Amino acid sequence: MNLVMDASSLIAFLRHEPGAEIVRQMLRDEDNVCHVHVINLCEVFYDFRRQYGETVAQQAIEALLSLGLIPRDDIDFDFWQQVGRYKADLRRISLADCFCMALAQRLDGSVVTSDHHEFDAVAEQDIVLVEFIR
Repeated sequence: MNLVMDASSLIAFLRHEPGAEIVRQMLRDEDNVCHVHVINLCEVFYDFRRQYGETVAQQAIEALLSLGLIPRDDIDFDFWQQVGRYKADLRRISLADCFCMALAQRLDGSVVTSDHHEFDAVAEQDIVLVEFIR
């Protein structure tokens, strides 16, 4: 199964917050292929850099990539237009999360998140599949 991690799920994993074990299991499950859009990976990086500094931020990204998380930099014409459609239509969702959704749609996968504020409406409207880690 293709899983697309948003920043909240990866931050929860790295900080050992509730839901971290679910993310760990997803990353280890050989039936899963775990992806992250580089925009969402950037969110993880700046969050850790802001709180802990450059070295820890770099280590956090390296740790995620060492577990097999696949960074994606999709940004072709159709892709960024779909991102824009999500942002225009949903409004309350962040632009970065629209990248996550568009990638999940492209890969026929699921968004993995802890962010109910952003993704409850997405899940309710069945726009893309959403798996909440808590």
